Amino acid sequence: MRGQTDRARAVLQRIRGADADVDAEFKDIIRAVDIARQNDEGAFRRLFSKEYRHYLAIGVAIPVFYEFTGMIVISVFSPVLFRTVGFNSQRAILGSVINSATNLVSTLLSTFIMDRSGRRFLFIIGGLGMMLCEVAISWIMADHLGKHGGATMPRNYATGVLVLICMCTFSFGLSWAPLRWVVPSEIYPVEVRSAGQAMSISITLCISFVELQVFIALLCAMKYAVFLFYAAWLLAMTIFIVMFLPETKGVPLEAMQSVWARHWYWRKFVKDDKNDDQDNCL
Repeated sequence: MRGQTDRARAVLQRIRGADADVDAEFKDIIRAVDIARQNDEGAFRRLFSKEYRHYLAIGVAIPVFYEFTGMIVISVFSPVLFRTVGFNSQRAILGSVINSATNLVSTLLSTFIMDRSGRRFLFIIGGLGMMLCEVAISWIMADHLGKHGGATMPRNYATGVLVLICMCTFSFGLSWAPLRWVVPSEIYPVEVRSAGQAMSISITLCISFVELQVFIALLCAMKYAVFLFYAAWLLAMTIFIVMFLPETKGVPLEAMQSVWARHWYWRKFVKDDKNDDQDNCL
C-alpha cells in the first residue's frame, strides 16, 4: 500500500471498528514510517539507543522470564515427571493429556478476561500461583521420594502432584502464556516494532532450545529442588512486573509514550514531547 494513504486508513478503520477514532493512531503510523525512511540508522541500532531503552528492557525481560517459569519443559516432559512420582506409562500419558487440556482451557479463558483485569494483574496472580504450586510440588517430592528418588510415593500424593501441576499450568495459561506475546507487541513503537519482536522471538527460541536439552540432566542432578529453582525465578519475575511494568490495558499506540513517562523509573528514558514543544516556543 505504498503511497495509498486513503486505502491504508480505510483498512485501519475496518480493523478498529466503524465507530473508532483512528486519526491519531494513523498519524502516528505515518510519522513512524516517515522517520524510518528518513533515518539512515537501522531499526535494530535505533532500538539500542537511550530513548528506546525501556522498550528494550521489557521486550527482553518478558521472553527470558517466560522460559524460566519452567512451564515449557514441564509441559514437554510431563510424562517423565508423572512416571517419576509413580504413575505407570498409561496413566502418565493420561496425566499429560489432562495437563495439556488444562493449558488449552486456561489460555482460552485468558482471552475473555485479559482486557477486563489488566496485564499486570494477570502477570502477578499467575506468577504467584505458579510459584506456590511449584514449592508445593517440591515439598511433596522431597518428603516422599527423597534425594535419590528411590522411595515409592503413595498414590494419593502422586495424584496431588498431578493436580498441582495442572493448577500450575492453569496459572501459566491464564497469564504468562498469552501475555508473553501480547505485551511486547503492544509496547514497541511502530518504527522499532519489527526489530523488537524479532529480538523477543529469537530470545524465546534460543533459551527454549537450550532448556529442553538440559532439563532432564537438571532434574536428575537437582531432583525436587528443580522446582524450587523455577519458583525462585517466578518470585523474581513477579517482583520485576510489580516494579517495572506499567499497565498497558486499553492504551492506544499514540498514548503509550505517556504511560512510560509517568512511570517512576522509566520516565528518565522517555523523551517528553510537551517539554520539547515548550522549549521550541521559548
